[in-house]
Amino acid sequence: MSGMTSSSVAGQGRPRASEFVFARLRYDSGDWDYNPKVAANVLNSVVEYTSIRVFPEEVVISAGSDDLLAFPFLFMTGHKLVRFSSKERDQLKRFVEHGGLLFSDDCNHDVNGLYARSFEEEMRLVFGERGALPKLPNSHPVYRSFFKFDAGPPQTSHELNGWGDELVHDYLRGVETRGRLGVLYSNKDYGCEWDYDWRNKRFQREDNTKFAVNVVVYTMTA
Repeated sequence: MSGMTSSSVAGQGRPRASEFVFARLRYDSGDWDYNPKVAANVLNSVVEYTSIRVFPEEVVISAGSDDLLAFPFLFMTGHKLVRFSSKERDQLKRFVEHGGLLFSDDCNHDVNGLYARSFEEEMRLVFGERGALPKLPNSHPVYRSFFKFDAGPPQTSHELNGWGDELVHDYLRGVETRGRLGVLYSNKDYGCEWDYDWRNKRFQREDNTKFAVNVVVYTMTA
C-alpha cells in the first residue's frame, strides 16, 4: 500500500476487512508521531471489553495516501503546526464523506495553541462552514456507544493539573456528514492520558481508556 508504513504489515500480513485498524495520520508539518503507546493501549482495551476483532499493531498512513479510504479510523495528534497540501485536504474530505472518522487530539491542551489554531484553520479549508467544528451535545451517541458518559467527555489528569490553557474542557467538537460524526476534535490531551504501557492499566483506580473504546465502537457501528 502506498503511503502506508507499519512494522506489523510485514509480520502480521494485511488487515482483514472485519478488523478494526488503529491508523495514525502522518503529516509533514508537525510532530505526528507523539504519544507512541496510545495505539497498543487502546487496542488492548478494545479486546478486553468488546468482541471487535483488531489488527494487532498501529498502521501509519500519510494524509495524501490513496489508501486512506481503506481505513475506518484515523488518529491524529501533535503540538506543532498542522498544514495540509491541496491533495491531502481532498483526500481527508473523501475519507470523511465515505464514512471514516478522524480523531484529532491537541497535545497542547490549549485552545489558543499552535496545533489548535492551525488544525481548526485546516478544517475550515477542508469542509467550509461545517469545518467550524461545533461543540457536540452531551447527548451525542459517541458518549453512549459502549460505556455511558452522561456528563460528556471524561476529564483528563492534564486538565485537572493545570496543563496548557489551565481549563477543563467539558466538550468535544466535530464535523458531521449525513448525521454521522466524521471528525472528532479534542483539546483535552487524551493522547498523553493514554500514552502508557497497557500492562500498567491494572494499577489504575479507573481505566481511563474507556472513552477510547466508545470512539472505536462508534466508528465500527454508527
